[in-house]
Amino acid sequence: MEFLSSYKDGFNFVSKLTPSKIINGLKVMGSYYRSRWTGKVNHKGLPVSMSVEPTTACNLRCPECPSGLRSFTRDTGALTLDTFKSLIEELKDQLTYLLLYFQGEPYLNKNFFDMVKIASKNKIYTATSTNAHYLTPENAEKTVRSGIDRVIISIDGTTQEVYQQYRVGGKLEKVIEGTKNLVNARKKLQSKTPFIIFQFLVVRPNEHQIDDIKKLAKKLKVDKVAFKSAQIYNYKNGSPLIPENEKYSRYKKQNDNTYRLKSEPDDSCWKMWHSCVMTWDGKIVPCCFDKDAHHNMGSISDQPFKKIWHSKPYNAFRTQLFESRDQIEICKNCSEGSKVWV
Repeated sequence: MEFLSSYKDGFNFVSKLTPSKIINGLKVMGSYYRSRWTGKVNHKGLPVSMSVEPTTACNLRCPECPSGLRSFTRDTGALTLDTFKSLIEELKDQLTYLLLYFQGEPYLNKNFFDMVKIASKNKIYTATSTNAHYLTPENAEKTVRSGIDRVIISIDGTTQEVYQQYRVGGKLEKVIEGTKNLVNARKKLQSKTPFIIFQFLVVRPNEHQIDDIKKLAKKLKVDKVAFKSAQIYNYKNGSPLIPENEKYSRYKKQNDNTYRLKSEPDDSCWKMWHSCVMTWDGKIVPCCFDKDAHHNMGSISDQPFKKIWHSKPYNAFRTQLFESRDQIEICKNCSEGSKVWV
């Protein structure tokens, strides 16, 4: 059943491709390889995928999350519809995949459903990630009607005792109720979308429930379970969150009982060619590891996105990745290699 659902989701994604989006993707990929071979940045095209932050606000207080810890050095706020429209108007012919999530809980933005509708009308594959506490029957129907293609539901335990150890302040019963509401709304409206994913952040307190989450997903008719490794900010001396099973960890224990990244990326980064992040206030940052927007390349409130994307500061950052990626702070805890995503 999961294979069949994934196949339908893949077909849905392909159905949104247009000649201009395909050509853009080829430009981006070609310029990436050319830059790697020559060692000189030569960027063509516009983002294939992008994360946009509806809000930094969140109802939970998860550890290892700036939103949960309320530890941002940047302001908290919500993306306006005008700012979002401005971005989509510029990128609608090239952008293929849009994740309406960076930090915070997307459903707290009152314009969330309108944003999805705008992107969907422009044949952009849309996704979001939510803790599901706001998926009431009404919001579940609005979600389906918005045209969103994928909904990722964060669920990090199959019992309240385990779930709340990471999802501090959350209630598992609300997540299960919200999931049921979304599945029922999709059936009621006879819609093929959204593709529903349970995302299980594997940490030491919940790793014994991996089989249980698969069973729960099947029971609730969720399309897929995705297991995600946790990013630990201070991992070198270990953490009670690092799982015992290294399969689900970004870190490897060494002989001296310290930890290192299992896979340290080389001096290049495909993400810098095909994607980026826009914060709620319009700032463009290189990737999702820049939680505090330290590498602000510019704001679409001040200049067009295309000018920012091909600017000297942005290309200087891409050049630095070729020369000394290990000196860039946000890259030091990165699990992404130079593998090209297609």
